[in-house]
Amino acid sequence: MKRRRTLSEEDRRLWAGVARQAVPLKGRALPELPEPPAAVAPPVGSKAGDAAAKPAAALVAALARQRPSLSQLPSQHPIERPTRRKIAKGRIGIDARIDLHEMTQATAHSVLAGFLSQAQAMGMRHVLVITGRGGIAGGSRGILRRVVPQWFASPQFRSLVSGFESAERHHGGDGALYVRVRRPK
Repeated sequence: MKRRRTLSEEDRRLWAGVARQAVPLKGRALPELPEPPAAVAPPVGSKAGDAAAKPAAALVAALARQRPSLSQLPSQHPIERPTRRKIAKGRIGIDARIDLHEMTQATAHSVLAGFLSQAQAMGMRHVLVITGRGGIAGGSRGILRRVVPQWFASPQFRSLVSGFESAERHHGGDGALYVRVRRPK
C-alpha cells in the first residue's frame, strides 16, 4: 500500500507560485496562494528587525508590480503544419536568417532581440534562427539550442514572436528554428 505524502505549508506555497506561472487549461483557475505564516516579531526595541523587514517587503511589492500577468502577454502558437511544410519546401520564403553560432548567451540574447525587432519593423513574417546543435560528441546539447525557445516565452520576446518550430533538415534541423514574427501593432 502506497503512503501518501502531505506537503508542508512552504512546499504548498512554492508549488502554488510555480503553478501560477503556467497557463491553466480551459475552465480551470489559477491556484490560490496559501497565506504565509505569521512572521516572528522581533524583540521590542530591535532596529535590525525593522530595517530588514521594510526593504524585503518593498522589494516583493515592486516585483509584483513589474511582472505582467499571463493574460496581458500575447499568446504564442506553434506554426501550423501546412505553413511549416510550405516554408520547408520553399513555397513561403524565409525573409531573413541569423546565425548565433560561437556567441555567448548574453551576446546572443541581445543580438536576437535586435534582429527580431528589426524584422518586425521591416514587416518580415518568417525568419530562420540558427542556434547550432552544440557539442554532440561531448554529450552536451548546446546551451543556445536549449535557451532560445525559453527566451521566446519571455515577455520581451512574446511581443516579437508569435510562434516557432524546429526547422527541416536542409535548413539546419534541430540546430535551427523557423520563427513567425508577430505583426506590429
